[in-house]
Amino acid sequence: MVRHFAPMDTSERRAEDTPQHPVLRKVLIDLSIMVVLGVVLAVMGPFGSFQMPLSVRLIYWVGLAVTGYSCFRPIGALVTSLGPRLDLPGWPLWIAACLLASVPVTLAVFWAGQLPGPFSLPSFDNFARTYPYVLLVGSGVTVLFHQIERRKAVAVADAPLPTLTASQVETPPAPEARFLDRLPAHLGSGLLALEMEDHYVRVHTALGSELILLRMRDAVAELGAIEGAQVHRSWWVARDAVEDVKRDGRNLRLVLTGGLEAPVSRARIAELKGAGWL
Repeated sequence: MVRHFAPMDTSERRAEDTPQHPVLRKVLIDLSIMVVLGVVLAVMGPFGSFQMPLSVRLIYWVGLAVTGYSCFRPIGALVTSLGPRLDLPGWPLWIAACLLASVPVTLAVFWAGQLPGPFSLPSFDNFARTYPYVLLVGSGVTVLFHQIERRKAVAVADAPLPTLTASQVETPPAPEARFLDRLPAHLGSGLLALEMEDHYVRVHTALGSELILLRMRDAVAELGAIEGAQVHRSWWVARDAVEDVKRDGRNLRLVLTGGLEAPVSRARIAELKGAGWL
């Protein structure tokens, strides 16, 4: 079936093609939350800091909150990225990440207490007394951020899906893959999958991945002759990219070229089985 689209207004096209920075936007939002948390801690004055003047407490706690985020966030991102790719269990990796990230944050706590200097390394006893508190607070905030992201993912996964017809699963909707014109040259044209991230689509190819400001339904409509299916509300997968199927209880994941994994919505399982995908 060929779908006809109304011509796009020039201003809309410029807005859609303008490079965006969703990762930077997310980091700025997270940092804003950490600043608010730092202000709350400054007002409360925990761990004996209430004796400091309020202005000093604000600098102390906001600085430590931002420092903690700067240490915990990259390690957390590494866990969520490498864990599924290496097929490693999640919680042990999170525990190891929190244990590791707490080391530089504990040192930052000591050095913040030594302002304006001179600075020196803490003794082992002092480090051992402070480290558990840093680990507790840092791990708590990390788990909170992680659970918020998981709830967003679950909400997207549980949203109702439109019913696929056999022709939509087995045959392409149009002869031309206009979507490939949106890809930067360094990604090539070996499309593996599309992954929805907020108002963006992350394009996965054999050469890498990149975000494009586009709705998933519009991206799928532009795929044309590329054979594939939307196996999940937030994932479209190319048929020839599927190398294996991973089962975890009632949950299915498609293993794609290069180790990338795409979840399969339970509402799609029967349709994909009927089309010979599973």
